[in-house]
Amino acid sequence: MRLPLTTLEVFDAIAREGSFKGAAARLGLQPSTVSHQLKALEERLGTALIIRTTRALSLTDAGRTLLRGAGPAFEQLNDAVENARSEGGTPRGTLRLAMPEFVYKLLVGPALSPFREAYPEIELELSLTDALSDILGEEMHAGFRLGDRIAQDMVAIRLTAALPLAVLGSPEFLACHGTPEHPADLLDAPCIRYRFQTARRIARWDFQQDGRGFSVDVKGPLVVNTIPTVIDLARKGAGLVYTFRDYCKDEIATGQLVPVLERFLPDTPGIYVYFPREYRSMVPLRLFTEHLRAFARAGVNDQA
Repeated sequence: MRLPLTTLEVFDAIAREGSFKGAAARLGLQPSTVSHQLKALEERLGTALIIRTTRALSLTDAGRTLLRGAGPAFEQLNDAVENARSEGGTPRGTLRLAMPEFVYKLLVGPALSPFREAYPEIELELSLTDALSDILGEEMHAGFRLGDRIAQDMVAIRLTAALPLAVLGSPEFLACHGTPEHPADLLDAPCIRYRFQTARRIARWDFQQDGRGFSVDVKGPLVVNTIPTVIDLARKGAGLVYTFRDYCKDEIATGQLVPVLERFLPDTPGIYVYFPREYRSMVPLRLFTEHLRAFARAGVNDQA
C-alpha cells in the first residue's frame, strides 16, 4: 500500500495550524484544495479525522492517533529536506578525501592547521592510499593524484607546480659505493625500491637525457611499500632511493642524504584534485581546494 503522503501532509498542517485557512497558507494551497485533500484522506482511511464546527476544528480519536504517529515523521522529513538543502552549501559538514601519502606530506598536511582555524565547522576525513581511488564507490568527495589523467566525468584542478624528483644516498653509502655519474651506473648499485601498496607494481626510476626519456630497471636487496620507510633506510646507508625531492628537503638540508644524478632527472606533473562534476558547487570542497592552491602558491615547502 502506497502511503498517501500528500494528503497526510495536508492533515498534519491542518492539525498544527488549527484551521483550513492556516494550513492553506502554510502549504501554499487554496483552502478548497486543503478541504478536498482532507476529505480524500478520510475516505481512504474510512474514518473521520477532524470534527468541523462553525467556530473551530478538533481532532477525532482517529485524528489524534494519526497525528501522534505521523507528526514526528513529518518533522524528521522537514529536517531531512532542510539538511539536504544546506549540505555542501555552507562552510560546515564533513569533507571526505582520498590521497596518496606523499600528497599529505607535501601539501595537505602542512595546510591543515590554517584551514581548520579558518573553518572550524568543516570536518575532514582523510583516507591515505596510493591507489587512484574510486571516490564514488568509496563515498569520497574528492581524490588527489599526480597529473590530470582521470575519468571524463570528473573535474580536475591543478594545485601545485611540477614536483622535482631526486636520487639520494647517505654520505656513508656514497663513500663506500661511489657516486653514480650516469643513470646506467645504477645497474651496479644497491637500490631501495618502492612497491605500490594497491597496484603491487614496483615504481619506475625515470630519467631524461638530450630530450629523451628512459627508465632504469634498478636492483637491490630491499623493496618496501611506504615512502617514510624508504627514506629511513636511505638515511641508514642501505642504498640509493628515488623519490620526491621536497619529501626529503630536511634530510638534504642537514646532509643526511645527498642528491645525485640531478641533471638527468625530470619533473613530475603537479598535484591535482579531482571530483565529480556534481560537487563543483559544494562549499567545503571549493574552500579547501582554494586554500590548497593559495597555500601552494605561497610556497608550501617554506611552510611545511
